[in-house]
Formats: sequence, C-alpha cells, structure tokens
Amino acid sequence: MKKQQKGQKFTQLLMLWHEKDNNREMPWKGEKDPYKIWLSEIILQQTRVEQGTAYFNRFVAKYPNIAAIANAADVEVFKLWEGLGYYNRCKNMLTAARFIDSQLYGIFPSTYEDILQLKGVGPYTAAAIASFAYNHPTAVVDGNVYRVLARYFGISTSVDSVAGKSQFAELAQVVLDRSNSASYNQAIMDFGATICKPQLPLCSVCILSEGCVAFLTNRVALLPVKEKKLVKKHRWFNYIVAEKDNRLLVKKRTGKDIWQNLHEFLLVETPKPVETEQVLAAKDVQALRLKNFKVKKVIGGMKQQLTHQTIHATFIYLHCKSMTVPDGMEMVEKDDIEKLAFPRVIKHYMELDLRLFEMHP
Repeated sequence: MKKQQKGQKFTQLLMLWHEKDNNREMPWKGEKDPYKIWLSEIILQQTRVEQGTAYFNRFVAKYPNIAAIANAADVEVFKLWEGLGYYNRCKNMLTAARFIDSQLYGIFPSTYEDILQLKGVGPYTAAAIASFAYNHPTAVVDGNVYRVLARYFGISTSVDSVAGKSQFAELAQVVLDRSNSASYNQAIMDFGATICKPQLPLCSVCILSEGCVAFLTNRVALLPVKEKKLVKKHRWFNYIVAEKDNRLLVKKRTGKDIWQNLHEFLLVETPKPVETEQVLAAKDVQALRLKNFKVKKVIGGMKQQLTHQTIHATFIYLHCKSMTVPDGMEMVEKDDIEKLAFPRVIKHYMELDLRLFEMHP
C-alpha cells in the first residue's frame, strides 16, 4: 500500500472508530467555549484525566468565564489548584487570563498563532484550542498521538529528538481530517488513551491492526522510541512545624525552585536523612531563638514524587512558649491555615496529623 493510501486508510478507520465505538466520557468533550477548552488543557498538562476532571468541574463552577478567574485573588486560585502540582501552570494561567481580560477586552484569541502567544501555552495546547473551539485544521501532537502514529506507521525515530518531533508533527498534519479537525483530534487522542495504550494495548480489537506496522512486525512494545532517560534526584526536606499561641509559622516559597507561590513551614533541606537533633541545630532553626519549647511529635517517611525528583519529608512539630519570627515568615492562626495552598506532601501531613489543629493550653 502506498504511503498516501495508507494515510487515507488510517484517517478513515480512525474516524469510523470515533463515530461508532468511542465512548470515552469527559466533561469538556465537545466543548466549543475556548475558555473552558483552555482551562481543561492547562489542567491536563502533566495530569491524568481521572484526576483533572474533578479540578476542571470545580474551576468552572467557581470561575465560569475568563473575567471571573482574571479578577480572582492569587491565594484563592492557588488554593483551588492545591494538589494538582506543577504550580507554574496555575501562575501562567492567571497571567494569561489577566492578559486576555485587560488587553484583549475579555475576548479569547481565535487563531493558532495568537493562542500560542498566551503565557503557558505551547504548540500542543494552542493546536487543541484552535481545533476544538474554532475547528481550525491544526493537528494536535501529544503522547497518545506519538504512540498511535509510531506504531501504525512503524516509525522508529525517537519522539523526543528534534528530527522526531518534526517528523511526527508533519505526519500528524498530513493524516489530519481537515474538514473535521476537532473530531479527528479528539479521536486520535482517545484512541491512544483507550485502545493503543502504553501498556497492554488492545490489539485484538483494534480497527487499525490490519495495517499497523508495529502489530504486523511484533514491535508494539518497542514503539514509540525515546532516546532520553529520565534521571531523578532525591531531596530530603525537614520541616519545623512551630506553634505558639495556636498560631503556626509559615512562609511562601519564592524563587525558581519547585512549589513556587505555595506555602510551607520552616524548611531545613539536607543531602541525606538526619536525626531530629541535627535539624534543630541548623542555622535557620537556631535563628528562631526558641525558648521553653517541646518536640511534640516527629513524623517521617513521607514522600512526594515529582517528574524529576523525589521529595522525602519529615515533620517536626514543636510547641513553643517564645520564638523570633524570621523575615519572610509569618504566624498564621490555625483556623486560617487551610485557606493557604500547600504542596501535596504538606497537605497530606496536615490531614494525617490531627494534632496540628488541636488547641493547646
């Protein structure tokens, strides 16, 4: 079968599957409002659909349009985002919303090129919004698309190489159903998520199997190819949960490290696990000038897995009679602590250690 014919067959069969057998349900599926499509795509960056769905519903309920989220307080939006991770997405989302509201008169841009200029929007997200909202003939290329195309056409070029990205982007545009790009893009992403899965793909019921090079040559498990190996590092975070007069010592994370704009307790980071005494002897803890304090509880062994690193967290809960509040930190009433957004591992700790919310005499 010639290359052009193979591409046409691929598109026809994929659209047939989408029409007859694609039963994947998502609240934003078929949505034409560019704001809601944009919101769903930002949430789904680095997030599974199963987790992102609840967040999407909560955001739409609280912020039904671009003006609502543009005029919301940062702390309020970050709190609603809490638990999703990759908080730069939330920061960029606010920047883009405020740009649209103030500079574009609240009107979402309607071309791929203009959408691509929004903060936090890359080629995939711009293509998705342009296609789903305006039916522009732009092909989306995400992990699902890479996998389906690599297997069906037998492409062994690495998907994370410059050559591979260019090759797949070109092929995706060639096989796109230009007359109905929104349905086609939805079809290929859903097909990759439900049929041509990374593990245990459903080749026995796949409508594309008769023409799939990977299936016919027994290379399904080998495609797509990635050349880069993800190297993960480990970090040890020791948190001092210092309480005085029913208030807790907290700070907002700044800089370019993880969890920017989220709150945390006093942090002592160490290159390896250490004893409580070593943490208490650290310079930042000594700067608190603690007097008459008691170590109420130590909870360790908590972890949060990020894309490139694993955070190992230990929480040392102190009840203090006297302390000095360092610059950049503040004492927050226990009743108000849940209004702030924290990283998932700290949120988990607070849910686990109910003592945090008990009143001390």
